[in-house]
Amino acid sequence: MPTAGQNAAPVKKTRAPTTSFSEDVFPIFKGRCIDCHRPGGAGYEASGLDLTTYDGVMKGTKFGKMVIPGDPDTSNLMWLLEWRGKPETRMPHGQKQLSICDRTAIRRWILDGAPNN
Repeated sequence: MPTAGQNAAPVKKTRAPTTSFSEDVFPIFKGRCIDCHRPGGAGYEASGLDLTTYDGVMKGTKFGKMVIPGDPDTSNLMWLLEWRGKPETRMPHGQKQLSICDRTAIRRWILDGAPNN
């Protein structure tokens, strides 16, 4: 068995989440996304994505998951919000892009493991 400093496996450090779904992320969705991404909304009808609840966010769309906890770079939600795709897939659709602060808050929440907090 290796002693400290001799080929020991790295210790994964855990930290408390720095972003809250209810206080930081949901208000962004409420202000910019829920008009379309709620049952009966155009975005919901097109994709199945319901942003009115944590469970809806984590369920994703009829095409797949939107959030990969701990991995914002492969989360489709960030891909769409950071406008990395075709213009017709950029979100929020037909509006200006979310602010850097808003995108950073969502990215940080995903990086924190996308907790329901």
